[in-house]
Amino acid sequence: MTVHISETEIKAYADDGVVLLKNLLSKDEVADLKSGIDKNISNPSSRSKVASDVKDPGWFLEDFCTWQENSAYQRIIFESQLSEVAAKLMCSEKVRLYHDHMLVKKSGTRQRTPWHQDQPYYNIEGRQNISFWIPVDPVPLEWTLEFAAGSHLGNWFLPRTFLKKEAKWFPEGSLMEPPDIEANPDKYRVLSWALEPGDALAFHMLTLHTGAGTEALRRVFSVRMLGDDIRHAPRAWETSPEFPGLSVELSAGVPMKHKLFPLIWPANLA
Repeated sequence: MTVHISETEIKAYADDGVVLLKNLLSKDEVADLKSGIDKNISNPSSRSKVASDVKDPGWFLEDFCTWQENSAYQRIIFESQLSEVAAKLMCSEKVRLYHDHMLVKKSGTRQRTPWHQDQPYYNIEGRQNISFWIPVDPVPLEWTLEFAAGSHLGNWFLPRTFLKKEAKWFPEGSLMEPPDIEANPDKYRVLSWALEPGDALAFHMLTLHTGAGTEALRRVFSVRMLGDDIRHAPRAWETSPEFPGLSVELSAGVPMKHKLFPLIWPANLA
């Protein structure tokens, strides 16, 4: 089925670095995805981590790169409209899977995710990229993500660990610190939306964003995809997520043509 993505949505993605897509998944797809997330929660991989402080009354669990073991994730990635939507928003002829990311905040979680960009944590270079953030629970405005519109068009900022604020990726001082957006509300246009199950936020990996705590269970599936201009950028440090041994199999500066990153659009080339 052909996906209808408007020119307004394509322009919003290009200009703001984020766009809300209502009802991107069907009710059946949401139910399937919810079952996959619950399976992931009950059987997390070795790459999972608790991203909330031990003193937090809630719990923030993340897991990465489990699509090969999770049939529900596979169906969403390979059989839903996501890859075609990604191609249209990125203005890319082809789309590769980069990785999946589960994010679950239990009721009462106080941990707020600080303002950050995603791409500096990764082993890729290039502009044609996209992240989908898809909740299977309602997300009121006060618990949603916030984005600094247009921030994907500017600098890369230093990535830090969320709890201890350590510069474990790019060396300390090698990149600028993220701006204090709350302290300068007139300088930044902050975008946020309430979401229902089946809605999705699509955003560029360089768009500055932050996430609130939650007073209700918030289960989210995020999937990152790559377009035509993305190239491998091996790092001298462990990326998040890590792809052990990839630099031996994939040289720096080449397209991400590897079994870990299958071609998912056009579907007949996968």
